Amino acid sequence: MSTQRVALWDNARFGAIALMVAGHTLTKMVGENDAAFTLYVFIYAFHVPVFVAVSGYFTRGTAPDDNRIRSVFTDILVPYLIFEVIWSVVLFLYNGNFRLDVTRASWTLWFLLALAIWRIILPYLVALKYPLLISIVISIAAGYFPIDQTFSAARVLGFLPFFVFGWQLRQWNLGERWMALGSQSVIRWRMAATAFMLAVAVAISLSVPFWREVQIRSFITYDAGYASFGYDQWWSGAVRLAAMVVAAGMIIAFLILIPREQTWFTQFGQATMYVYLLHTFVLYPLREYGVLDGERPFWSIMLAVVLSFGLTVVLSTKPVVKLFKPLVQPNLNWLFVTPRDASR
Repeated sequence: MSTQRVALWDNARFGAIALMVAGHTLTKMVGENDAAFTLYVFIYAFHVPVFVAVSGYFTRGTAPDDNRIRSVFTDILVPYLIFEVIWSVVLFLYNGNFRLDVTRASWTLWFLLALAIWRIILPYLVALKYPLLISIVISIAAGYFPIDQTFSAARVLGFLPFFVFGWQLRQWNLGERWMALGSQSVIRWRMAATAFMLAVAVAISLSVPFWREVQIRSFITYDAGYASFGYDQWWSGAVRLAAMVVAAGMIIAFLILIPREQTWFTQFGQATMYVYLLHTFVLYPLREYGVLDGERPFWSIMLAVVLSFGLTVVLSTKPVVKLFKPLVQPNLNWLFVTPRDASR
């Protein structure tokens, strides 16, 4: 029996992936541009955490069955290998150097490796008391060690609390409770969520020199140890903890502001993996050839954000999904044993 999809979560997936594409579009524009920096930090403060949390929400903390084991291969590991090979070829065409190292993910492919690892370790983690607290301690502690990006280790540990946070939200039944809430209560919660998001945006925009000085970008990407960007003080982990607390608040606010009902973009929320894997092939040449690089006027920055939203929509459409399905969702039934074979 198939499980009916809930519009809220497809809407959230689409919103999260749209923010991710916008963030990647802005990355090389930040420079000394305060407007681009503000948008970038605001988006990066929570767009990956919310994507990770939604993934955790739909991951069961029990021992995996055959279907879940297969999904790790079909939905994550094989697409990762396929696109890692593709990226190796693309980079060879750009710079003449061919390098295929499946232990070090190319650009955004780190998420697939991390997702596979999170799914594998979650049943062990939630078998312990206080899994969310333990994951937070792991993330903060990891920043004190020179962990590199082999198997996306730094990000796996850094973003781990958000994956567990998403799983925890489901244990608290917050999704069902939110869907059942009356319209007046929803309005009040959305007003509070809007105020919180605005407060974060204002705090960033009014203190850009400060945020640059403290290297907040390095903290909110969770991809390196503190010492690698100049923080060797004992209290460095407190900055990561503060970033995680703000991100958790923004995740909740984002989910509150997302429509609960069917919208014109709900259907696109079912194709987020296509957007995630394909948008980089569009952005990479634009970034490398300077179209999305360097100082830009404000209108140009906003135009780039709007166009990134359009790109997200296009890559979510059925023709794109149909064309790239063999790469993103390959049919691997031939690879797995049948129940009769497994019993031999």
